[in-house]
Amino acid sequence: MVINLSKEHSLVSNWVAELRDVTIQNDRMRFRRNLERIGEVAAFEISRRLPYVEKEIQTPLGTAICEVLEEQPVLTTILRAGLALHNGLLSYFDRADNAFVSAYRKHKPDGSFDIMLEYLSCPEIDGRTLIISDPMLATGASLVKTIEYLKEEGRPKSIHIVTAIACTVGIEFVHLHVPEAAIWCGAIDDELTAKGYIVPGLGDAGDLAFGTKVQS
Repeated sequence: MVINLSKEHSLVSNWVAELRDVTIQNDRMRFRRNLERIGEVAAFEISRRLPYVEKEIQTPLGTAICEVLEEQPVLTTILRAGLALHNGLLSYFDRADNAFVSAYRKHKPDGSFDIMLEYLSCPEIDGRTLIISDPMLATGASLVKTIEYLKEEGRPKSIHIVTAIACTVGIEFVHLHVPEAAIWCGAIDDELTAKGYIVPGLGDAGDLAFGTKVQS
């Protein structure tokens, strides 16, 4: 299942437009906030598909029967670029458990790259809903490797992927290896360069959110 939020929410389309715009990208705070907003909308939409249970709540004047989440999800992000998107999800799932994964591209002189995973911190994920955030779904290799890494710790009952911009190539790769995953996108682009960058995309989300890095 793939959900393009820009097709369902005009405001998401506005935020994606600002993320892409080189004249606005210099404002890092606004760039991070737009990623957070997309995360918030995604969280709301995902929450509509999660199971709820009735709970008796005591009010000052009596009792009310309310529906509450049956179980909190596990919010997972790929460091560092996913932090702003993760914060948006956490604003809505404010009692969720959290997991963090260090996954990055290690580039080679010929232009190819390996996916490096060097850190994982996660709660119990067996039988739980897993929501993974990464602003750019390009080749899909990082996400697939991350999910495989997480599955070594436990088997989630459902997987949701939240991304600001996804490439059709990456979506197909993820669904080939993780067919059960639902993918929530701010927008979908069709072109991927030989070096694995989305076109038109928006550039390097991590650098735009947090500043340039020395490591290549």
